Amino acid sequence: MEFQGFETLLFERKDNVLTITMNNPAKLNAVGPSMHVELVRAFRELEGRHDIDVVVLTGAGKAFSAGGEIAHNLTVHDDQHRVVPEISQAKHIVLKLLDCEQLLVARINGDAIGFGATLALFCDITIAVDTARIADAHLKVGLVAGDGGAIVWPQLIGYARAKQYLLTGDPIGAVEAERIGLVNAVVPDDALDDAAFAFAQRLAAGAPLAVRYTKLAVNKLLKDALNTTFDAATALELVTFKSDDHAEALAAIRERRSPDFKGQ
Repeated sequence: MEFQGFETLLFERKDNVLTITMNNPAKLNAVGPSMHVELVRAFRELEGRHDIDVVVLTGAGKAFSAGGEIAHNLTVHDDQHRVVPEISQAKHIVLKLLDCEQLLVARINGDAIGFGATLALFCDITIAVDTARIADAHLKVGLVAGDGGAIVWPQLIGYARAKQYLLTGDPIGAVEAERIGLVNAVVPDDALDDAAFAFAQRLAAGAPLAVRYTKLAVNKLLKDALNTTFDAATALELVTFKSDDHAEALAAIRERRSPDFKGQ
């Protein structure tokens, strides 16, 4: 059987549409080290699979993904040897999303935060439940938006709006996200499954070569932006990861208070 041995991802196939579900609902599908590795592996296994035309990416439970696993981050602030490989894995995942031959539909069933937002926004089509919120909250914990947010947000909504949300970490409700072009469509909760699968089937019914090659052509622009920005952004994120401000943010989370940033 296909897609065996995964612990953090679930797979369900219907004809030529495959649904991949991030399955860590107790932690709102936060992306920790194991899920990083398994996402890369899943997209690697999709290479050359011409029997699968569309992949729907979603989360189990009430969230799409809460981003990086905060509990894990609380343990790695002083362990750079563990941080660098995870930043590298984030780049591999984004590259896999861009290079994936299959069309990617993000079924945003709830909040998509930080790297969770990056995963959703790098998909080809984004359909969100109307109660979802989308945010790149790196700034909230004293970090640079280094895992793809600084690339994809400006491409989708322009530099002015992207800076507004990246520099504050403020969440955007799904309805507003659709209005400004951050996501493609917003539907009520009871219509999400039908809407996501209907669009997936519509894409799957297109001329396979033309659909795939059009996606790859458009994604050349995103890859150019990634090649220009990603390494610099992640290097700067690593600098802020070792900062006193990030340590203060983690302490504030533990102590359930607002952080007192000093610019150090």
